[in-house]
Amino acid sequence: MQHFAPVALFVYNRPDHTRRTIKFLQQNLLADETRLFIFSDGPKSQNDERSVAEVREIIDSVSGFKSVEIFKRKENAGLAESIIEGVSQLVQEYGQVIVFEDDLISSPYTLQYFNDSLKRYKDDEQVMHIGAYMYPLKAPNLPQTFFYRAATSWGWATWKRAWNNFEPDVDKLMSKFDKEKINRFSIDGKMNFWKQMKEFKNGKNNSWAIRWYASIFLKNGLTLNPSKSLIQNIGHDGTGVHSNNEDIYNVILNRYPITEFPSQVSENFAAYYAIRDFLAKRKGNILQRLVRFVAKKIR
Repeated sequence: MQHFAPVALFVYNRPDHTRRTIKFLQQNLLADETRLFIFSDGPKSQNDERSVAEVREIIDSVSGFKSVEIFKRKENAGLAESIIEGVSQLVQEYGQVIVFEDDLISSPYTLQYFNDSLKRYKDDEQVMHIGAYMYPLKAPNLPQTFFYRAATSWGWATWKRAWNNFEPDVDKLMSKFDKEKINRFSIDGKMNFWKQMKEFKNGKNNSWAIRWYASIFLKNGLTLNPSKSLIQNIGHDGTGVHSNNEDIYNVILNRYPITEFPSQVSENFAAYYAIRDFLAKRKGNILQRLVRFVAKKIR
């Protein structure tokens, strides 16, 4: 009998997003065989108390899973601490975990993809992270799944043996980078990953995800990814604590099961170049950037 990975769902103060995230999870093929653990952070201020209470009313009535266990914080820990503690708790007990936040809608085959991947690569030390989101790439000949260096945080999974390598101390992480590693870490300078590291060090963000990617990168780890996204992030509407109002990362959700996986554990260079090309052009030309900036100001 196969033991399916538990799902950790982190929620806060967005009832509509939470409701949609849960609805799509319930429609997943393996939902009724999956243990769901919901972590509800406490309100940061009085302004959040009502919306946090609304979210808690929603999660109190969740069904459709093998089991549902809810953890409600009285105080606000913030997303980073909540995820680090929740993931650590579940991998310690189950050896693996699937992670969702409250603004992710999923394909009906997302849980199946995660569980198949977790089982297939569970003993391969180099595979440290499984992502379900993928950028809208213009590369039609990519395989269904591929290995890549960076870790996406919009729907992901890992094992205890990989999570044991997570280093939360940004100073320890940054001390191990040189100029060449910074360039590779930043996808040949096309993504602001190193800037995110510096911003965390300076207290300008509280990202667990950039430290997790850095931990993977410094271990020469790889992440498994689908070429067509199994996740759509619905949080880029200005409602999220850590999200902006933009649509450049929107995708068409893959509605088909994943049946093909790499036999060789190495970075797929065609996929890497396709991602690098997307990242380089994702914000458009100067005029497109200006239009987006003005539209954001108007909203």
